[in-house]
Amino acid sequence: MDDERLEGAPQLDRQERPLPLDVRGRPLVPQRVPETAPTPLQSSFIYLSIVVLVCGVIAIAALELGTPMSSPWVKLPVLVGGAILLAVTADATVRVARSVAAWWDVDRGRALFRVVWVVVLAASLVAVAVIIFFVLTAA
Repeated sequence: MDDERLEGAPQLDRQERPLPLDVRGRPLVPQRVPETAPTPLQSSFIYLSIVVLVCGVIAIAALELGTPMSSPWVKLPVLVGGAILLAVTADATVRVARSVAAWWDVDRGRALFRVVWVVVLAASLVAVAVIIFFVLTAA
């Protein structure tokens, strides 16, 4: 260093700071990784989920009361709620898939856990789409 204020001051040997460890001796990792690009439905997630819940209650109640699956009392809530559920689930899949890349360098185990969630969400998208198809084509 070329600072005249430090002339005559003792020279320090800089050492690396030890990594902070948890109780079990493992290195601490952050609890969250910041999201850099929020998805379009993120701010509306709760409200859209409420619509899906109400549509599901209406469709299930109609079926429980003996309404045939070909009835509009079943088809309409399944169509509306199913479409919103597909959109919300696709939005969540994008968020979780982005978090895989964000966690990969920080904690590989957490990233792999999120890969499993991406697969589960993708499978649920297919399952919901198949259920919607069967309900809408019921005669």
